[in-house]
Amino acid sequence: MSLETPNAVYAGGFSNPPVAAAHAFRAAMNAMARPGQVQDITGAAPLDGISVAAGSLLLTLCDPETGVYLAPGTDSGDLRGWLAFHTGAPVVPAEQADFALGSWEALMPLDRFRIGTPEYPDRSATLIVETPGFAAPNAVLSGPGIKDTARMQLPELTAFQNNAALYPLGVDFFFTSGSQVAALPRSTGITREA
Repeated sequence: MSLETPNAVYAGGFSNPPVAAAHAFRAAMNAMARPGQVQDITGAAPLDGISVAAGSLLLTLCDPETGVYLAPGTDSGDLRGWLAFHTGAPVVPAEQADFALGSWEALMPLDRFRIGTPEYPDRSATLIVETPGFAAPNAVLSGPGIKDTARMQLPELTAFQNNAALYPLGVDFFFTSGSQVAALPRSTGITREA
């Protein structure tokens, strides 16, 4: 593995790991508990090519026991080195991933990610989808953590509806842009914005 900028892998971690990780973990859990609601998440100063939000999620949720898939366009020697140095998380194929990072298009097809088993539905992947921003909503969300309904911009609706139909199996999603994160757990119902 050749690194483009060898020193880059050592920078960009949490400056005060216990405090920063606690704040980032709370933001991640709040996002997952309130689908579609955008949360601020900071702490990491990751390499160019991934957002502060995605870097903060990786630093908070990954460790040597969690396999990470880096999709094309995101994967690089520097990012692999940064991830290994700061979390110890191994980079794995999509089919083995606990977490996956990339753009929506680069993460396709979804059916290669683990969806859990009836005995262990938690043994599924969580996808961290890098987005340009949180645009005007095109989907109406309902279900646990949502009073009445919430609205959110999704890259497409059918894939998320199909994923929700697998519940309690399926994958969960974080959407990241800049220093913001929103989540869509598999338990969320999705309909098209009128």
